[in-house]
Amino acid sequence: MKNYIILSLLLTFSFGFSQMKFKSIDAEKFQKQINSEYADAKTSPLMEEDLKSFKTLDFYPINGKYFVNARFEKAENEKVFEMKTTGTRTPKYVKFGTIYFTIDGAEMQLNVYRNIELSKQKKYKDHLFLPFSDLTCGKESYIGGRYIDLKIPKGSTIAIDFNQAYNPYCAYNHKYSCPIVPLENDLKIEIKAGVKTFH
Repeated sequence: MKNYIILSLLLTFSFGFSQMKFKSIDAEKFQKQINSEYADAKTSPLMEEDLKSFKTLDFYPINGKYFVNARFEKAENEKVFEMKTTGTRTPKYVKFGTIYFTIDGAEMQLNVYRNIELSKQKKYKDHLFLPFSDLTCGKESYIGGRYIDLKIPKGSTIAIDFNQAYNPYCAYNHKYSCPIVPLENDLKIEIKAGVKTFH
C-alpha cells in the first residue's frame, strides 16, 4: 500500500510538472509551415502585390533561450469579455489562466485566453491564445505585438516557444481585423524570437 501511494505521488508530480525540452526542429517546422501558407494564394494573408514577390518571412535566429517551461495557473470565475480589435469586430474571449516564467533572470507573467466561438469547434476545443508585445515592437518586430498558439495543458506546466511567435494578419493586409494585445501582456524585455516585422 505504501509503495502504491509513493507511485501515485510520483505520477502526479511528473504529470503536473512535466518539463518539455527545446527542439530546434519544431521551430524549423513552424517556419516552413508558415512560409508555405503565406506563399499559397488560397491561404495567404498577403496583399496581391506582396504575394507576387514573396519568398520567405523574416525570422529571428532560432534560440533555445526563448523556449520556456512556464508555470500555469488556471483562472477561476472569469467573465467573458469582448476583446478589442483593429476593426469593429469584437470577438468574445475569456481569460483562461496566467503563465509565469523566467528569461535572463527576469520573472515575467502573461495571460492566456480562450476564444468562445472557436472553442465550440472540435478542432479548437483545446486551443489557447497568447497575444504579447515586447520591447522589439515597432522596431524589429510588428508594432502591434505578436501571437502564439497553445493547447490547454494537462498539468501545471506549459511549454512556450517564442520562436513560434507570429504576426497578426493585419500586419500584412489592412482588410483584416486583429485582436489588440491587452496591456497586461506587454513584456518589458526584448523577445528576439519568432517572426520579425514585414518589409
